[in-house]
Order: sequence, then C-alpha cells, then structure tokens
Amino acid sequence: MRDETFFGHPRGLATLFGTELWERFSWYGLRAILATFMAASPANQGLGMSDVTAQAVVGVYGALIYLVALPGGWIADRILGARRSVLWGGFVIMLGHISMAVPTSGAFFVWLGLALIIVGTGLLKPNISVMVGRLYPEGDDGRRDAGFSLFYLGINLGAFVAPLVVGWLAAGGRWHLGFGAAAVGMALGLLQYVLGGRHLHGVGERPGVRLTPDERRRFGRLAGLGTALTAAVLAAWAATGTLTIDRFTVAVTAVILVVPVVYFGYIMLGSHDLTADERVRMKAYIWLFLAAAIFWMIYDLAPSKLLFFARDHTELSLFGVPIQPATTQAFNPLFIMIFVPVFAALWVRLGTRVSTPQKFAFALVMVGLSFVVMSIAAALAGTGRVSVWWLVLVYLVQVFGELSLSPVGLSVTTKLAPEAFKGQMLGLWFIAVSVGDAVGGQTGRLAEVLSDPAYYLLLAVLAVVAGGALFMFTKKLRVMMAEHHEPALM
Repeated sequence: MRDETFFGHPRGLATLFGTELWERFSWYGLRAILATFMAASPANQGLGMSDVTAQAVVGVYGALIYLVALPGGWIADRILGARRSVLWGGFVIMLGHISMAVPTSGAFFVWLGLALIIVGTGLLKPNISVMVGRLYPEGDDGRRDAGFSLFYLGINLGAFVAPLVVGWLAAGGRWHLGFGAAAVGMALGLLQYVLGGRHLHGVGERPGVRLTPDERRRFGRLAGLGTALTAAVLAAWAATGTLTIDRFTVAVTAVILVVPVVYFGYIMLGSHDLTADERVRMKAYIWLFLAAAIFWMIYDLAPSKLLFFARDHTELSLFGVPIQPATTQAFNPLFIMIFVPVFAALWVRLGTRVSTPQKFAFALVMVGLSFVVMSIAAALAGTGRVSVWWLVLVYLVQVFGELSLSPVGLSVTTKLAPEAFKGQMLGLWFIAVSVGDAVGGQTGRLAEVLSDPAYYLLLAVLAVVAGGALFMFTKKLRVMMAEHHEPALM
C-alpha cells in the first residue's frame, strides 16, 4: 500500500516537521526567559546575577549550542547514525529542561540543565536536517527545496508560539513552570518522532562510515581523556579561588575564537590537495565568515540585551493587551514567516545580478540600522518607558537582514567548500554564529563605560562600516568566488 503524503511530500516529513517544531518550542521557550530568570533577584526566584553577567552567560550558551553541531554531526556519521542521534539528542534535551524545572533555590540543576541541553542539541539539530534531505531521491531538487521550506516553517511556528506560552507561564517568578513547559514541548516532539518513525523508511538508521572497533576504542580514550582534562583544569581553577561565572564566560569565548582560526589554518595550510581556485575561494569565504560573525553578534542580542530593554524600558502592551517581556521574542519568527516567501521570490527574480557579498553587506547595514533605532529608543527611554513598537520596528529591520544572510550563507558555504571539505563546511558556517553569539555576550561589559544609547550606536557603526567595506570590495570578492554577473533586464 502506498504511503500517504504530507502536502505532496514524503510522509516522513510530517514526523520530522513535528519533532523540530516541538524541539524549537523548547529551545525558544527557554531562550525567551533565561536571561531575565538569571538576572531576577533570589526573592523573585531568580539567580540574582547582574544583567552584564546574564548577557555573557546567554551568549556563551548560544555559542556552545552552535559549536557542538560539529561533533554532533560527526557522531551521527561515524557512530550512531542520524536517526538514533536525533532520538538520543531529544531525550537529553528533555532531561535538561526537566533539570531546570526542579524548584530549588540553588543553581546546580540550572547549570546541569543547560549542559544537557547543549549536548542534546548538538546531537539533534544538525542531524534532523540531514534526514529531511534524505527523504527525497537524487535529482528531486525541486521537491527537496520545497520540503525544507515546510521544515523551516515548523521551526518558526515553534519559535513564535514558545515565547507566548512560556513567557505567560513564567510570569510572576514562576520560572520553573516555564522551564517545565519547555520540557513538555520536547517530550511531545519525542513522542511525535517515535510514533511517526515508520514513515521514515530507514532514513538515517546507519552511520555513513561506521568506526572500526579500533577506531571506537581510540575515540573512547580520546573522549575520556578530553573530559578528564577539562574537569581537571576547571577543578584546579576553582581551587585557586579565582573561578567566577564572568571569568568562565570570557575563557569560553576565547576558546571559541580560537576554533575558526585553527580550522581555517588547517584548511589553508594543510596538505589537502586544494587547487589554486579552491584556495582563492576560501580566502573570499573568510571575509564572508567575518561578516556573518559581526551580524550574529548583534542579531543574537535579542534574548539578552533587547529582552532587558523590554523588561525595563518599554510599555508592555500591544493593542491595549498587556504582554510579558518574553512576548517580544515572538516578533522575530512572526516576521520571518511573513517575509520568507517574499525574499525567496526576490532572490529568484534578481538571480545573480545581486551578488553574495552584496547580500551580506545589505544584511550588515540592516542590522546596523536596527541598532540606530535602538539607540534612539534608549535615548527616549531616559525620560520614561517607551512604546514596545520600537522593538517591533527593530525586529522588522533585523529580519530583512537575516533573510539576506542566513539562507544565502548556507548556500554559498556549500558552493565555496573545497572538495576535501564538502561534508564539514556547513559546520564551519555554524561556527560563525557561535563566534558572534560569544562575542555579543561579552559586549554587555561595555555598559560599564558607555550609556545605553552609545552602546547601541557603537555596535551600529561597526555593522554599517563592515557592510560598507563589503560593498566596496564586492567586485574583487565576486571575482575570487567566481560569481558571474548577469546584465540587468531592460
């Protein structure tokens, strides 16, 4: 009997769509309240951190989420297979949210929960996307692209609903109730995944290149040694009495900054039989990588700096209806769902007449302009709370930037990847997000020497200048990337 379809797509897409929707519900639900929970006073059931420290923690947390996509993809390819990686990843994520939902006054279960969510997301996030692609036969590119569009819709549906539900549940210091809702969301995603597993027809069941027994033993020894060494370093640091949360976030940020330097050095300087053209294209990609890191540094301040602005400086009301600070985190996915088809049609219409560097430059200018708006709003907030519509405008402008950079970045990464690194380069793209998130978290320390309007304006100038530089060197980068210009239509 023929398997029924899901809007004309393989029925397995419904399974993965629902799993990802609920996983994103749990992720964005936690993200919408994490910073305010950490900065809330113990009397209000929070951790009592300063806003600066909470921003740094949220930045490092987001950075590690994207960084572990690299080892998560490798584990699926060599040990577990994508299907089991998604299952175990979702289960570990659920345990992490349950840990955070434990109603105790200490921070132990919070840190344990965040660590579990990071590990679980590393297993789930890169591999569920791989499974979507494998649902389609070779050559069925049109349906595959449309399938990923539906999958992307699931991501943003989860991201839109989560702040509304979790933010409402967590109001009034009921943080652990909000964390519990995130756990329920992930549990529903796992249930969907298990019950719909028969529709996947074996997709992702086996690793691509399974480790040999000797390789497994070697991997086990290295993983154990790395874990023990990390634990020993942290223990020794703690024994000195100088280990603090702030210093830990700085150290993690420094490590994250080293990763792309080492990786690019390995690609460019190693013996990988790269052709001259591949080396030139990689040099161009480094500039795009830096541009993307700057973009994400600003864009991913939404769940920290902009969330604090919503909490402290805005009239939390839309159309006369009171809202929670977390509700403002739903603006971004709402605008993405509205404008994705618009930008998809626009890029098809423009073709190659607008180059990748120009799209990246436009994205940087947009995210910079959004912080010019924030600078104005912050200046006005000096005399009292401002309308929440300022944040609506900020997120609207930022989404124009994201839709010019995020999907384009994934595409150009696969295009510029040397043959020897085709399977690894998407992980490198996620490292750009990791670098941006980590550095963005540390920018909160500028608040100690700058006013809020000056802080936003400084980051705005950085983004606009970087965008202007990309516009200036578009022609050179385009030659390096071997992009061809089409004549304008008359």
